[in-house]
Amino acid sequence: MTTVQQRFPNQKPETLFVPEIAKIRRAEDLTSTDRLFEVELPKKRDLGHKPGQFVQVSIFGFGEAPISITSSPARKGCFELCVRRMGGLTSKLHTMGAGDELGIRGPLGNGFPMEDFEGADCLIVAGGIGMAPLRSVVDTIIANRSRFGRMMLLYGNRTPGDILFPEDLKKWGADDRNQVLVSIDRPAEGWTGHVGVVTTLFEQIRLDSSRRTVAAVVGPPVMYRFVYAELASLHIPDSHIYFSLERRMKCGVGKCGNCQVNGKYVCIDGPVFTGEEVRQFQESV
Repeated sequence: MTTVQQRFPNQKPETLFVPEIAKIRRAEDLTSTDRLFEVELPKKRDLGHKPGQFVQVSIFGFGEAPISITSSPARKGCFELCVRRMGGLTSKLHTMGAGDELGIRGPLGNGFPMEDFEGADCLIVAGGIGMAPLRSVVDTIIANRSRFGRMMLLYGNRTPGDILFPEDLKKWGADDRNQVLVSIDRPAEGWTGHVGVVTTLFEQIRLDSSRRTVAAVVGPPVMYRFVYAELASLHIPDSHIYFSLERRMKCGVGKCGNCQVNGKYVCIDGPVFTGEEVRQFQESV
């Protein structure tokens, strides 16, 4: 087992275990259940995260919860969180806005190894709220475009009203080095795009067999088995497939054991795991 101190040897224990008081700089609704927050640390210090990491967000009297970071590390002086309203803490967050304060611990967890994506074509598969952490991956690619090959983004949602960051999707798709495909599960009034679960979008992509392809996948657990089967059919090695599990995380530092699976603590050994590692988790794929 990897301890949190071993995972983050350059961080002081107090930055891992004691929340800092941060300020909400901006907040806006993205959907009926998702709200985007721009958060500023004391002295406008950079968070220093990697794509795929998370922070522990706390509000006095309401508790604490892990929230994925949705902005690129290239963004300076602040970072963004996309919060879905699901319980007491997140419901309280949805009532907060610019000027309000909250507690932040982190960044925590094992993010996507962007160095492995460099020089490769990048296949990004998102389901629903999984677009939130993957937005950090995509924006990192966009900010350093010459260091990456083609980017193919497959994004599935239940309804058109669930689609996150539509303006970003439009911007990314305008670059001919990117292929952005969006689907909804069932026909909906006014929707003229693709209909079907996210795996049906694989029919519209073509990989270059002469190039290395690396995949990043985040979404509801039910989709992982089917996405993995599609990736295997494209002959992408397990070592070049990365899943973010975010399974039942609570404390964020490997102390409570709530997220343990097969001897791994998702909060510190993950949440990002290779396909090789995930294959050992029977419940995942």
